[in-house]
Amino acid sequence: MLKAGIVGLPNVGKSTLFNALTASYQAESANYPFCTIEPNSGIVKVPDERLDKLNSIVKSQQIIPAVFEFVDIAGLVRGASKGEGLGNQFLSHIREVDAIVHVVRCFEDENITHVDGAIDPLRDVETIHIELALADQASAAKRLERLQKQKKQGDKRAAVEIAIIDKVMPFLDKVQAIDLSVFTDEERAILPQLQFLSSKPLLYVSNVMESELAHPDQNKHVQALKKKAQEEDRPVVVISAQIEAELSALDPEEKAGYLQSIGVTGSGVNNLIRTAFELLGLKTYFTAGEKEVRAWPFKSGYTAPQCAGIIHTDFERGFIKAEVIGYDDYITAGSDKAAKEKGLMRLEGKEYLMLDGDVVHFRFNV
Repeated sequence: MLKAGIVGLPNVGKSTLFNALTASYQAESANYPFCTIEPNSGIVKVPDERLDKLNSIVKSQQIIPAVFEFVDIAGLVRGASKGEGLGNQFLSHIREVDAIVHVVRCFEDENITHVDGAIDPLRDVETIHIELALADQASAAKRLERLQKQKKQGDKRAAVEIAIIDKVMPFLDKVQAIDLSVFTDEERAILPQLQFLSSKPLLYVSNVMESELAHPDQNKHVQALKKKAQEEDRPVVVISAQIEAELSALDPEEKAGYLQSIGVTGSGVNNLIRTAFELLGLKTYFTAGEKEVRAWPFKSGYTAPQCAGIIHTDFERGFIKAEVIGYDDYITAGSDKAAKEKGLMRLEGKEYLMLDGDVVHFRFNV
């Protein structure tokens, strides 16, 4: 299961946001640095209205949404790459996640201390990026010594990894997001295995006060963060972690009523979950039957047999064909049978690349 790690400086609202995301209170929230030491993790359900529409047709016994994992990682501080705070331990936790959710404090509150004494989102962002880059530089230098020896012995893989590091270093030196376009297809496939923190997909969460949710662009800190994110081609989700944590205890009607009362149309948590899901490079296909309507997350670029293997390895091993109906076609037809009668069902083979929203029945034989 893919993981998104929540990172940021101490006291920016990471654990509060984690609590809201997972609708649990496993993570302690307190007004002092390093409140979180060991990372908490929780499974989140991906909101998807397509499941309800499919179920209105199929009328199955249960609806099972797609899920992935969020990890709440302790606050980083300046000097973490050199062991400040509990830096090395925290950096190792970041290496284990597939994408980074960087929480940035964009609100003023004299009752909540800031590790650097004042609110400055761009400085906070820079602090985190510098620490990740410094950790990557140290990791690359250590790896290069071994790779150079292996390259001399004729190791082709070592030569590719050295080429990757040579392309990565200029970005680390300038503390810039790593531009994937400079790599060959072979290098792009290997890059994630080198576990550079700076190469992980990243989104920003702008944490604001409740009173600012309806008009976040009037907040100068939000404006500055959005401008920075645009320059880096990274998404920004504006959220009030404290409000979302409180909302997680309400039923859907109460939640909708409260959001409406403060001038907000939808849940920031739902928006964040969907954005993180996309950031992880995930899409969704569906299976629909009497027992369940289910959303299955898969990596973009997966073939039909690979997606079948997500259900069970036997499905991939014995894959024959996939019966595929596009989601829109399924809804328009009104049933599986009607879609088939109208010629909307396709038989796809082993080379078929699954699309988001495909409603599938796999044929297999083991």
